[in-house]
Amino acid sequence: MEREFEQVFAKLFPGGDGRLVLTDPKDMLTTGIEVEARPPGKKVKRLSLLSGGEKSLTAVAMLVAIFRARPSPFYVMDEVEAALDDTNLRRLIGLFEQLREKSQLIVITHQKPTMEVADALYGVSMRGDGITRVISQRLRGRMSRHRSLNRKASSRPDSMGA
Repeated sequence: MEREFEQVFAKLFPGGDGRLVLTDPKDMLTTGIEVEARPPGKKVKRLSLLSGGEKSLTAVAMLVAIFRARPSPFYVMDEVEAALDDTNLRRLIGLFEQLREKSQLIVITHQKPTMEVADALYGVSMRGDGITRVISQRLRGRMSRHRSLNRKASSRPDSMGA
């Protein structure tokens, strides 16, 4: 996993250096892991001294290193890119593109650039009368189409449309 972390960190922080260090390598059952992160142009290694975006990207690098070490058919990520600027968001999206070659990604986001690379979007919309609808939009693969998942339920007179 250490090698994976170093590779992912280098992709997210070109010119930077990231490492995972065991706190007690002699006792693998109780050892901890220290994360060392040095973004390009910085001398600090302590996570507490990094910016919010740098901390987020370092945490994502750790997650993706775990994903690569222990592959899964899908991954769920909830607003992992919320604290990122445009440059770092583009780097993360590049990493998402690599991950989805072998797995499905479910990403909860409000970031338009992240949505633009999705195969499908799912969202919740609320009408003026307070009734919510789940909507989907297929962006890649089959022909794009817009449909309401609860169309049948909301068309019945006794339905509340939720």
